[in-house]
Formats: sequence, structure tokens, C-alpha cells
Amino acid sequence: MMTRSEQNQPAMEQYLDAEGEVMKNLPSWTFNTETLIDYYQSMVVARCGDQKAVALQRTGKMGTYPSCLGQEAISTVCAALLKEDDVLIPYYRDLPGLMKRGIPLSDVLLYWGGDERGSASDAWGKDLPNCVPIATQAGHAAGIATAIKIRHEAGEPMQVALCALGDGATSKGDFGEALNLAGTWQLPVVYIINNNQWAISVPRKIQSGAPTLCQKGNAAGLPSFQVDGNDVIALHEVISEAIERARQGKGATVIEAITYRLCDHTTADDASRYRNSSELEEAWQKEPVKRLRQFLHHRGLWDEQKEQALKAEADRVIEASVKNYLNTPLPKIEDLFDYHYANMPAQLVQQKEEALLRHQMRQGGAAHE
Repeated sequence: MMTRSEQNQPAMEQYLDAEGEVMKNLPSWTFNTETLIDYYQSMVVARCGDQKAVALQRTGKMGTYPSCLGQEAISTVCAALLKEDDVLIPYYRDLPGLMKRGIPLSDVLLYWGGDERGSASDAWGKDLPNCVPIATQAGHAAGIATAIKIRHEAGEPMQVALCALGDGATSKGDFGEALNLAGTWQLPVVYIINNNQWAISVPRKIQSGAPTLCQKGNAAGLPSFQVDGNDVIALHEVISEAIERARQGKGATVIEAITYRLCDHTTADDASRYRNSSELEEAWQKEPVKRLRQFLHHRGLWDEQKEQALKAEADRVIEASVKNYLNTPLPKIEDLFDYHYANMPAQLVQQKEEALLRHQMRQGGAAHE
């Protein structure tokens, strides 16, 4: 007999097992295989870009970077299902979604290279930049969704805000407060929890006493679902339904996507100090790229020739992005001062003049060496 807490747990939505085999009847949209192939191609390109970012950091050409290895499906599907004028509120492990939304990889590399211009190009549109502070983006999403609702004109489709965050973020007060507001005001926002099982070195099992993380949305009166985050078909089904619900003015949804962080927390971390190697090996058998590739292979929709062509195209795009990143001129010294005040205080005017003078002296000295 199930306990009462077990009865309250949502069933995890899943269509494909770890080997890419179908577990139940597929939804009709999957018969148009273009979407599935697009998901696969986007995930592979994102993974290649992610590996390049790690390599740049390891060779001293970029700052600390948070890899998304093993978690590509969640971000890819979220971004693909949003319309152009919707708003993506990403967190720091959302490289696949950013690329899917048209953000150049070179912009992302600039950001992690310490250049704020990486979040300032026109390609970002209405989407927010990466959020590194834990869970603060949950409140930002509620605020954006509030503005969307206030500005919405009757008879027009509702814009939607989609907020991504990690499992550790659900332990922060910002998350609970944002859900409370989203539920009270029936905001057009979808919260996607990337449950990759580790909040840096803290495992999910000791991070929260809740049987599932998505059910934290129940306290705010929000529909809450759990989905296999390595299964693009299940992700598409659950996320698209939540987006459509928000678009129809029916309010927010909380989704917990179960995946695994196959990498270190960031390039400044060493997960082998706290994570069991057998657990990691088991997780590699369930990862999303291999799972979808095998599904496509089983149906004769993918082969080694297509795989090699995709890898070659990914390498071309990524190398061009890296070149753009490395060849981007450094920001001007004036940029440190010019965008804070309409009328710059006298102290900053003096500091700016001193900074420019020192820069000119260093440039002059370098020219004579």
C-alpha cells in the first residue's frame, strides 16, 4: 500500500527508455520527424560548443565556465517551443537554449570571458542574459510575466515568460516567493527546474525533504509536473502544454525535468571529490543525445554519414565563433564610466581622466619596447 506522501507524487512523464526504445504510444506530432531531427542537431551543436568552451577555459582563454554536458535536451526544447516575442529567462547552464534562440556562441564566450558586451547584442532581443546568482531569476520572471499580463490586449495571443533554474534554486526563498506571486496573479510564466541531482557538492537526496521538487509548486496552487529531462519527446509534450496554458491566460506551471550533471559543477570544481564514479557511469547510459540518436537510428532517420556531416558543420560554426570571440577588440576604458550616470559625479570624472592617462602611458610604453 502506498503512503500518503507517495500518492501525492506526480508520475514522471516518459516516452523513451535509456536505449531510445518507445515505452508507450507516441504523440502524433512525432510522426513529422523534422522536429525530432532538429532537436538532435541542436543538441549536438550545443554539446560541441560546450566542449569548446571548457577547452578555452582550460587553456586560459576564458574565465570559469559551467558546462551543460548531459543536460542539453531541457534547454533545447524550452527554447524551441517559445515564440520570438516570448521571453526566455535563462540560468547559467542554458547554452543550448541560448544558441537555439539565435544567440551567437561568440556572445556566450564573451560573457564567460568577462566581457559584458556578450549580453548586449541585438540577438538577445527580449530574452534576459545568463543569471548566475541562484534563484534571483525566478522573481525576474514573475515581474516580466506581470508586465506581459498588464500590457496584454484582449483578443491577442498572450506572450509567455519561461524561467529556467537548477534544483538548488528551489531551496531559495526567491523561488517560493516567485511561485506564490505567479499563483496569486495567474501569471503567464513557466518555471523549469533542471534537476541534475547536484547543487555543487550537495546531492538532491539531502538538499530537500520534498519527495519531488516540482510539488513545491502545489503550495502556490500551481499545476506541477515531473518529466524525464533526457527524453525530448516527453519534454516537448509537457513543456508545450504548459506554454499553451500560459498563453491562454490560465496561469503558471512548474515542471521538474530529471537529468544528470555529467560534468563538474563548473571548471573551478572537481566533482570526483564528492561524487561516486559508478553513479556517473550509470548516468552516462541515460544521457539525452545518445538516447535520441538511437531512437532516430531505430527508425532509419539517421546514419553515420549524416552524423559526420553534422559534426563537420558544428565544427565549422564553432571555430568561426571562437575566432570572433578571440579577435574581439577589448572594451574601451571609457566604458567603465560612461553608462552609470546621466551626469557623471566629479569624482568619477577625475577617475576616468586618470584611468585614460594611465592607459595611454602603458600603450606608449609598449610601443617603445
